[in-house]
Amino acid sequence: MKNNIVAPVYAQIALDIALRIAKGELKENTKVYGRSIMSSEYGVSPETIRRAMKLLEDMHIVDIKQNSGAFVLSAENAKEYVAKFGEQNNIRSMQKKLINLIEQQKNTNQQIIDIAGSILRINEKFSETNPFNNYEVVIPTNSGIIGHTLGELNFWQETRATVIAIRREDQIILSPGPYVLFEAEDTIIFVGDISSIKAVTDFINK
Repeated sequence: MKNNIVAPVYAQIALDIALRIAKGELKENTKVYGRSIMSSEYGVSPETIRRAMKLLEDMHIVDIKQNSGAFVLSAENAKEYVAKFGEQNNIRSMQKKLINLIEQQKNTNQQIIDIAGSILRINEKFSETNPFNNYEVVIPTNSGIIGHTLGELNFWQETRATVIAIRREDQIILSPGPYVLFEAEDTIIFVGDISSIKAVTDFINK
């Protein structure tokens, strides 16, 4: 099992500052920015910056002078520090990855919203163009239509309902033709307006 160990924030900041020194962004014998400036830059507390600078002092990368601040002591030590602990913990690199992930999430969320909107528009359009709903009724065992076909019964003419399927136990008979015989306890699935429910129910109970 792989363990993902993340260094403390102050150690990540120390590594980033060491990297900047190694690259020459911060020159030897020059003063490192004050705690308030760096805490604002990294989005952390001044105490976290103090701990980061103390770590760099222990590594002989900076020299902290009382009442004067921190000064870059050795770019060579900074390079060794970066080589030892690796750039994978560089806080700037992680910030960049986080920004990319947030951007990807925003794009994904927008795609979800677009797809949901499309589904809603399709459903609304279908509802407008299809005023009929699906209904179901079960043929009772004493129904007079048992053993007869749709054609024989003139089903549509009698009920104004269109049978789209018959469910018989585990079987579904889609678009049954005029010669399919009704059986007891068949479920008739039909489309029509609200008045069709009563018409079909009365018809199968004749």
